Amino acid sequence: MTPQPFRLRIADDAIADLHARLDMTRWPDQPAGLPWAHGADLAWMQRLATYWRHRFDWRAQEQRLNAFVQYTTPLHGIQLHYIHEAGQGPAPMPLLLSHGWPGSVFELAELIPRLTDPARFGADPADAFTVVAPSLPGYGLSFRPGQPGFSVEQIADAFAALMTDVLGYGRFATQGGDWGASISARLGLVHPHKTVGVHLNLLPIARDPARLGSSPAAQRYREELQHWLREETGYSAIQGTRPHTLAFGLSDSPIGLAAWIAEKMRAWSDCDGDIESVFSLDEILANVSLYWFTGAIGSSFWPYYARQHAAQWPIPEGATVDVPMGYAEFPAEILRPPRELAERTFTDIRRWSAMPRGGHFAAMEQPELLAEEIRAFYRPLRGTA
Repeated sequence: MTPQPFRLRIADDAIADLHARLDMTRWPDQPAGLPWAHGADLAWMQRLATYWRHRFDWRAQEQRLNAFVQYTTPLHGIQLHYIHEAGQGPAPMPLLLSHGWPGSVFELAELIPRLTDPARFGADPADAFTVVAPSLPGYGLSFRPGQPGFSVEQIADAFAALMTDVLGYGRFATQGGDWGASISARLGLVHPHKTVGVHLNLLPIARDPARLGSSPAAQRYREELQHWLREETGYSAIQGTRPHTLAFGLSDSPIGLAAWIAEKMRAWSDCDGDIESVFSLDEILANVSLYWFTGAIGSSFWPYYARQHAAQWPIPEGATVDVPMGYAEFPAEILRPPRELAERTFTDIRRWSAMPRGGHFAAMEQPELLAEEIRAFYRPLRGTA
């Protein structure tokens, strides 16, 4: 399990192939009604395609990622890719950062330096972390054709092995949103002796209206959850039941792939309908292009399929996570369960913060706010890693 240094370099002919496919795009018509009402908007997608084909600089994005120290290592039957950035401070705490879908390690690019070198951003160097940020198995640079799929439970076990067996961190902090939240919480459940704490910006709680009480907070969440289940779960249903059929189209059409991902980035962010108010086209396309060049969109669906066909959630009904937990609730998050519901699962909530702005992609949308929250949560826990 000896780690090998890694640098990203996509072949020139793969970039040329992408350009050729963009030139040959066959566009759908635009349905009647408001833009984005039925999914990705035609006019915006055409503008994105023009930028992708003629102005987007993939090599600059490679350099951005290659500014981090990266490795690959054989682990649990795959070649796992991860960033490993040393903290700049007197006693950096090891921190496992886990991204989600439809994200990648690009999602964490602005967050990582704020955690590894807080003094550079005007914060206390005593709050520094040494950050380990893997590409999830089956995602981006942790994907090879034919490799086994990983459930959230298997990813958590693999990440525990990475941190302790490969890197030698006996205890470590965790943080995540989306699938990263489920992974982090699972680590706190099944590897509590290794986990200093769990910091989340999404609550991985079963989405069952029948479990809710009658308080005003529960009623607000019930309405939010009913809307989510009715209007926003089509992607999850197909990714969890017939993922391979979808993968044919998204693996063959870069515009199809971009529409599938960008529509979620717009819908789940705190952008008030204007996706470019929170993400630049370069940020959107860096993430989409990594999925494209690695061919990993189909394999990225596997956690959805695994959860859909499992008997229980990664945190089973009745189980509790008893390590210290912190939560940053961003106002445009896809779902915001009330604290009274979270307390049934997380028995040691140390910090619960209502954030002023931001959505599902907090590490990209509000990296400074998220970094401040992570530092504040773990500050009293230092010395236990």
